[in-house]
Amino acid sequence: MEADRIEIKTVLISVAVVVVIETIVGIAASTGAYSSILFLGTARFLEAVLIVLIVSTRESGLSPIGLAPSSIFSGLKRGLVWSTGFGIIVFLVAVVSFAGGINPIGLIHTSFPAGRSEITPFFLIGGMISPVAEEIFFRGIIYRFFRKWGVFTAVALSTLVFVLAHPAGSRFFLSQIVGGILFALAYEKEGNLTVPITIHILGNIAIFSLSLGY
Repeated sequence: MEADRIEIKTVLISVAVVVVIETIVGIAASTGAYSSILFLGTARFLEAVLIVLIVSTRESGLSPIGLAPSSIFSGLKRGLVWSTGFGIIVFLVAVVSFAGGINPIGLIHTSFPAGRSEITPFFLIGGMISPVAEEIFFRGIIYRFFRKWGVFTAVALSTLVFVLAHPAGSRFFLSQIVGGILFALAYEKEGNLTVPITIHILGNIAIFSLSLGY
């Protein structure tokens, strides 16, 4: 992976865009005047589109963050391989946990919106739109920026930022740490941002599905 191709101005502009949008989302959510899940989905979609536009304009394409159109299909296939392997590991850990009297689902359980009509948007936004936006920002921008100081530094700091960006006390805390490390390592190994995007999407959908039936 080339560690020095993304310019600092690209990083700063991308961070500024995310901070501004997230601030607006926080203010709007506090008023209670908007559907929080739909507003969040719109914000995440906007963040992803704007960062893609920023990178493609300033970096002459999306290759610097591993998102070249020609690499998307191969990234999807590799993402499925990574997801299958990680899924097997998680299954084995779950079996051991159950045998030890620990219910692992309780560690990753997430609450759903009160209205049943919001469950489908929740899966769409939390399971697909948000993972795409988060991977573009946290791995494509943040990890790529820190990568110039080495793999360990990039993995540690991008995962720290990823965890801190989520609500304090979230029950996803453990999965955020594990996920942040996994996504970063997959990105480092494959050099293709579609790989962690695929893993992130399938991981979120799996967590939501297990929580829904829990």
